[in-house]
Amino acid sequence: MARTDTSAVAPAPGAGESGSEGRRAPRWSDRSGRWRRGLVIAALALLTAAVMLLHSKLPNSVGNLGSLIQTFLPWFGLAVPVLLVCALIRRSVSAVAAITVTVMVWVNLFGGALLDKTGEGGALMVVSHNVDAHNPDPRGTARSLVEADADVLALQEIPEGQEELYDSELTDAYPFHSVQGTVGLWSRYPMGDSEEIDIGMGWPRAMRSTVETPQGVVAVYVAHLPSVRVEFRSGFTAGQRDRAASTLADAISAERHERIILLGDLNGTMNDRALAPLTSQMRSTQGATGRGFGFSFPAQFPMTRIDQILVRGVEPVSSWSLPSTGSDHLPVAARIDP
Repeated sequence: MARTDTSAVAPAPGAGESGSEGRRAPRWSDRSGRWRRGLVIAALALLTAAVMLLHSKLPNSVGNLGSLIQTFLPWFGLAVPVLLVCALIRRSVSAVAAITVTVMVWVNLFGGALLDKTGEGGALMVVSHNVDAHNPDPRGTARSLVEADADVLALQEIPEGQEELYDSELTDAYPFHSVQGTVGLWSRYPMGDSEEIDIGMGWPRAMRSTVETPQGVVAVYVAHLPSVRVEFRSGFTAGQRDRAASTLADAISAERHERIILLGDLNGTMNDRALAPLTSQMRSTQGATGRGFGFSFPAQFPMTRIDQILVRGVEPVSSWSLPSTGSDHLPVAARIDP
């Protein structure tokens, strides 16, 4: 009987071990590999942290890149869970360490916004709202604002010919008012010295008035700064907005009354360096006494706060965003002790 020669099919010692090793999933127990793996993920995490930490240093010379990033800066935190999942899949200690740095930077910048800083009281309630020139239900918007029960109400983007419509809905609650171009101010308390503030638009989009509150006279400014655009060729176009902000800041700087409130759609966030002429001399009620970020635009899915209430010489107590009214912006509100 012939013997079968099995030597040709018998595996050599150690054969196939390198192949199975290459296919083996990464393990945390691999002390050297867990640091070498995920270096790309770690680099992306550190880049995200660097952008957030150094956002004020990013150049505006190319498409206003710095201002664009600052407008949506809080959303950089969304990179953390994505990168963390990738790091866990790769079982990379280096990536997890880098992501921890990113988290620390985000918390340092925005952790305070997650705290509830609202207080009780506030003798004066103010509301600001861009009512949207294409609002399909302006009367409904006006009625919603009356229900908010503010003492002082500022409106922006009032369409030509709709001033009387808004006034007819608001006059019972607010017997005093002034409209300059597309912005207006309504008040429960007597108003005076109402005038346009020329911010270089060619038509009135900013105004000033005084309101005689029971606690004393307050100078109130209402403004709708020029819109910004994000375009492929020119980037974040905001030059006209920036110039208008500087002009408005000069007017407020020269204000003779110590107590000042600015209500308006500034088309920029408090992080945007281009608004520094305003934000350097006034406080944000949302930043000082709000809860959360207080996003106001777009109303359907708010992603940024470009509607602002800024104060000087008065004490903010609380600040928040109101429910949608039919406009593409949410109203913003604050309680203040004049």
